[in-house]
Amino acid sequence: MKENWKELENSIIDCKKCKLCMTRTNIVFGTGNKNADLMMIGEGPGADEDKQGIPFVGRAGKLMDKAFEGLGLKRDEVYIANVVKCRPPQNRVPEDDEVKACLDYLRNQVILVNPKIIVLLGSTALKNILGKEYGITQARGKWIEKKGIMYMPTWHPAALLRDENKKIEFWKDLREVIKKYEEIKENKNGK
Repeated sequence: MKENWKELENSIIDCKKCKLCMTRTNIVFGTGNKNADLMMIGEGPGADEDKQGIPFVGRAGKLMDKAFEGLGLKRDEVYIANVVKCRPPQNRVPEDDEVKACLDYLRNQVILVNPKIIVLLGSTALKNILGKEYGITQARGKWIEKKGIMYMPTWHPAALLRDENKKIEFWKDLREVIKKYEEIKENKNGK
């Protein structure tokens, strides 16, 4: 594990740990507040993210930004990362060996950010962070605590683009997250 952001970011610059390096344009490391109490973890970069090197800037990211706006949350208040840092071809689900190659980067990001809450966006994030025994349909919307971190699994914003009905559940889950986030902020400020 790297002790600081500079070391961690330097360690991934020319990563060739898996085959995704052969088709990427950019490594999509992470973005946002590196001291955030709230972290969001998605699956992996899509085409827009691969072009820009920033997570959640495509259609799903724009949907997430609208949700942030509606909840009164600024994007730069949170830290956003993905399970894999390079785009899987045709936006397919990352394969186990690709996830394994990237997981230490993500673990290191979590250690450095030290969030109180992590929102797991979709099945890939849920299964690779909390365990294969979890399913997004059953776990979605339920708080899970592990090692002092509160996890909220919810739909990946891309799923909302395919199924409008999931927007209500996604919104409800994020409102729960904001309630808990506000409590943490109040406790920090001694109110």
